[in-house]
Amino acid sequence: MRAAIIRSQRITGLTPDVIAELITEIGPLWHERHQAVLTSRPRRRAVGAGAKHKLVFIDRLLATLVHLRHGATHDVLACWLGVDRSTITRAIGEVRPLLAERGCTVAPDVRLRTLAEVIDHLGASGQTGIIDGTEIRVRRPAAGRKDREKFISGKNKQNAVKSMVVTDAAGRLLFCSPAEPASCADITHARKLGLVRLLADGPAVEILADAGYQGLGAQTGGRVVTPPHRKYKKNPPEWYEEMYERQRKAHSSRRIRVEHGISHLKNWRSLARHHGRREHMSDIIQAVAGLLSHQQAATMASGTRT
Repeated sequence: MRAAIIRSQRITGLTPDVIAELITEIGPLWHERHQAVLTSRPRRRAVGAGAKHKLVFIDRLLATLVHLRHGATHDVLACWLGVDRSTITRAIGEVRPLLAERGCTVAPDVRLRTLAEVIDHLGASGQTGIIDGTEIRVRRPAAGRKDREKFISGKNKQNAVKSMVVTDAAGRLLFCSPAEPASCADITHARKLGLVRLLADGPAVEILADAGYQGLGAQTGGRVVTPPHRKYKKNPPEWYEEMYERQRKAHSSRRIRVEHGISHLKNWRSLARHHGRREHMSDIIQAVAGLLSHQQAATMASGTRT
């Protein structure tokens, strides 16, 4: 079954070559952390004594990928792999943070982990960046819990968390921010992430954004470009309405690629709707973004070679 999962991109969302690279990169990190845990506590037996793992690292990685891609429950994965459900839960909890820490892959030797690195990359390459917020529906917090209303989205009227996504002009993922409660406005989220400071102090970079970020343009010296304001709210002249629609559509056609990038993210079921712990959403968003960007980079590299 392991070979069938690796061969099928429909199951994991990744090609066998990308999975092989993940095994080579993450396997030693997982083993190192596992050994550190074993040696950090008092022991009666030497490290390595006792029962051995029933689930080797490759199976742990594949279980995590299938869980992220299709939202398969831990019970189902445990039945497939012939282990206890708690083993799957522990395996995913160990592998998912390692995937989240990888960042977004732009090229085999270029990986972006922070928003500052993204701004520097866009400035060095002379590319335009596109930002947008996306919401992931989550479970409703328990009644009586403090700050329960923070997760209610003013846009969708649902309990959700929000992440800011950055792509280049071609729609390739460059960054996904940690999750914030959905009541946080898009422009507030961008400010919390330090976007204004990074654009003011960093290289001259053009960032396209939707109307949710209006106001950042003035704070960044025009580096954040948002749709035009409607000058006439009532009875606009025909010439103005035509000009306004032409400018709005031109801006929309330039920033539509970020919507394509978000749609690729939402193809992973764990980001379509999350039924687990809300505290895990930052790791999940960043892990999926890293995996998807790695696959995009590998696809472009193979296309260039051919």
